[in-house]
This record gives sequence, structure tokens and C-alpha cells, in this order.
Amino acid sequence: MGEYILAHDLGTSGNKATLYNSAGKLVSNHLSEYETFYPDVNWAEQNPDDWWKAVCKSTKKLIFESGIKKEEIAVISFSAQMMGCLPLDKNGAPLCRSIIWADQRSVKQAEKLRDNIGAEKVYKITGHRVSPAYSVEKIMWMMDNQPEIYEKTYKFIHAKDYIVNKLTGEFVTDYSDASGMNLYDINKKRWSAEIISAIGLDKDKLPEVRSSFDVIGKVSKDIAEEVGLKAGTPVVLGSGDGAAAGVGAAVVREGNAYNYLGSSSWIALATEKPILDPEQQTFNWIHMDPKMYMPCGTMQTAGASYNWLKNTLCQLEQQAAQDLNLSVYELMNLSVEGAKAGANNLLYLPYLMGERSPHWNSKAKGALVGLTLRHTRKDIIRAVLEGVTFNLKIISEIFENEIDFSKIRVIGGGAKGRTWRKIMADIYNKEVLMPKILEEATSLGAAIAGGVGVGIFSGVEVAEELNPIIEKESPEQKKVKKYQKLYPVFKDAYSSLTGVYNSLSEID
Repeated sequence: MGEYILAHDLGTSGNKATLYNSAGKLVSNHLSEYETFYPDVNWAEQNPDDWWKAVCKSTKKLIFESGIKKEEIAVISFSAQMMGCLPLDKNGAPLCRSIIWADQRSVKQAEKLRDNIGAEKVYKITGHRVSPAYSVEKIMWMMDNQPEIYEKTYKFIHAKDYIVNKLTGEFVTDYSDASGMNLYDINKKRWSAEIISAIGLDKDKLPEVRSSFDVIGKVSKDIAEEVGLKAGTPVVLGSGDGAAAGVGAAVVREGNAYNYLGSSSWIALATEKPILDPEQQTFNWIHMDPKMYMPCGTMQTAGASYNWLKNTLCQLEQQAAQDLNLSVYELMNLSVEGAKAGANNLLYLPYLMGERSPHWNSKAKGALVGLTLRHTRKDIIRAVLEGVTFNLKIISEIFENEIDFSKIRVIGGGAKGRTWRKIMADIYNKEVLMPKILEEATSLGAAIAGGVGVGIFSGVEVAEELNPIIEKESPEQKKVKKYQKLYPVFKDAYSSLTGVYNSLSEID
């Protein structure tokens, strides 16, 4: 057997290909970008052929640049964007472009699902709210608007499943992707007969659900040259990107938690049972390890809030960063350090694109509340990081009602800044742990799935060795007390402004 693991992470903007050795060390990586199409308002589509070209291109590039032989690759595995809808015919040919997670066209179908079954029942069965973001609403839209495509469909699948089909001819998906379809009974681990019946879906059009660690087949002879791999190379299914990120962050035991800090942000845990919130503010995936679950809450504009601030108010820092050849965020963080905890009682509401968790309010807007003549730019910059973290704390508290966790790992680009990690430790009143690998966690998770699948690794727990903690931030009790006073005011500020958000949304 070869000694290298090839992992592909099919994201929204491109495919990140990574090569790891059998010790779990990153050898090489390559990003191959592709386009998203927006043919109408709230529509978002991608061409699956672009995914395939990106996988072929990046595979060949990695092998060439690393100088290894394709015979040395022991396995190919995947992580990918979730909640898509790609119809394939019996030969595995796409019948149209894939409707991706960001697409919101199926609002009417979501209402129909809610009317037919009830929002609460859908949440109890699937672990998710009814929403046009999920696959079943998109399938329902196709049933209503493109019946000729629906009729010809052999299977509806996801991004990674399409590549697996190209390589092996098999039509499968994994538990994590199945659990993001608003169609899968996450407790019984089978397609929900009740939902299928209520919407009139043909169950045969759904793929077989397999473990992320399963060897689905081998790279077929007729495709091997095109993809740049040796025929017969084992193909391991892998998981959706959220589940892969959890494993890459080493959230692999009951009660482990992590906070991803990117443009958006989420908090997720590994648990033995789903956490069903009575107010449906959070949702549940099946973990890459199918014995576990991954309760999760995602907010819209986390790093995006800091990026917006950089572009609108931090021209001085941008110019200085250019002159000093530094990251502009490092200079912004210095300003934050120069402001008091609590930003002199200035609150930032981080709802620049509406909100998912915890409010599920598309009309929500951003706000600075409590602004006075004595506030400085430093206060505003600090308030933005604090406001994002206060919002994440609401998500964290929902999970704390069910499971006790005193530590939280952070991954993603935002986790690089110690300033933000310190604010998180004080607002969460938890130890904040920074692992060694921050931005490659998803790819690492996909590689671990491949390694477990072919016996290179014994189980997902290997992530704890491959991605160890290198820095810790502990809460400072003086700051904790300050934030404990501001936190309820932050929550009140959102509630008090909901009428204003609605009024603003109605004005042309």
C-alpha cells in the first residue's frame, strides 16, 4: 500500500486538495477555483463538471509538485459543501447544474413542508428547522418547477458524492450529508418515511447512506488517467465539510466543542445524542463518526463584521499595514487592546446579513447601541469583536443547558488573533484552546476519514495527536464580571429593535 492520503475539500469558491503522509503531516496543498452562477434573485448554482475538473487539475498538480509517484497514494477521500441538490441520471450524468446550499429559491416549498408536517415535527425528526437552505426543499422546488428533470433523476446527491460516483460508479452519500437534507431521521438513521410520504417523493431517488470511513470502491480504469491516479486506488467516502472540520479540530469525544471563526462562525460539539432546542435556535448533524452527533449553531457575519469594519473605518490601519508589511487585522487588534473591556458600554449587534442562530430573522440589521461623544474608534473596533462573541455566547448557552463543557477549541482564520481569543475566554468564561492547525482543519478531517478507511489510522481520535493544542487563553475574572453585566443588555438590545428591523425592511 502507498503511504500518502489525498484529500479533496470541495468548498463554495473552489476545491482545496491536500496531500498528507501516513504520519498525518501535510505534505502539499493546492486550491483550484470554480464559478458560482446566480441566474435569478436568491438562486445559486454550480456546474458539477467544474468540480470534477478542479479535482483532476489539483490532483495532478499535487502529485507533480510533491514529486511523489501516483502509486504511492494509498487512498483518496473527501469533504465538501453540504445541503445541495444535484440530480443524476442512471449513468451518473448531471441533469442540470447543482443547486447549492446558498440558494434560497424554495421558500414556497419550505412553507408547504411546514404546512404538511409541522415545523416542530420536522425539527424532531431531522434535527433541523424547515428552511429553503436544505436539500429536500430544493428537490420539492424541482418537482414543482422542473418535473421533466425530476422524472429523469435516478439519484439526488451532494458535491463529494458526485466525485465518488465519477471515480467508482456508485451512488452513495454519508450520514453527515444525509442529516443535512431535512429528510433524514437522525434518531432512527434512515430516510424519514413520514416526510417522503407527505411530499410525494420517490424514495428510490435517494442514495444509499454509508459511513464516512467506507471504501466505496476503487478508481476505475476508464477514469484513472483523466484524474491522474492509479487505477485501483481505494476511494473513501468522507463527509460534509462541517463534520470534517469537527474531526480536524479534534472534536471527537463526548462534550468536546469547537468554534469556527471565519466570515461566518459556528459553535459545534460532539455528543452521544442530538440536542433539540425547544425554540429551534440550533440544529444537529450526524458526526463523521456515525455513533455521535454534532449539535451546531451558525451565525452569519462574524469575521465578515470585522472585515466590514476594516473597509469602512480602518483606512489608517490599512495604510500603516501596507507600509509596515503587516496584517491590517494585527493593527486593528492593537487598537482593541488599547480599549477597556466592554468598550465603555458600547454594544455592537452583528446582524449585517440578517441572522441564523440564534434569532433566525432575515430582517435583523446591524447596530451600534450606546454611542456617545466620549467613544473612540478603539471602542468601536473592540465593540465589534465583543458583539460577535456575545451573539455566539447565546448559542453556547443553549448547549450548556444539555451538556457541561468548560473548554472550547477555536479554528478558522479569525482564531489566529490572540486578542479575539482573549475576548472569547472572558465572554464565554471558558478556557479557549488554539490547536496547531487552524485553516486546514476541514482537509485534515477528510484525510483522517481516508486514513481510517484504509487502516492507516485506528480511529478519529488520532486527530488529538495530529492537531494538538499549542496556546490557551483563560478567563480574567474582572473582565468576566464586566461582560456578565453587559450580556443581558446585549440580548435586550436585539429584542428592543425587532420592530425597527421590520419597519426598515418595509421601506423601499
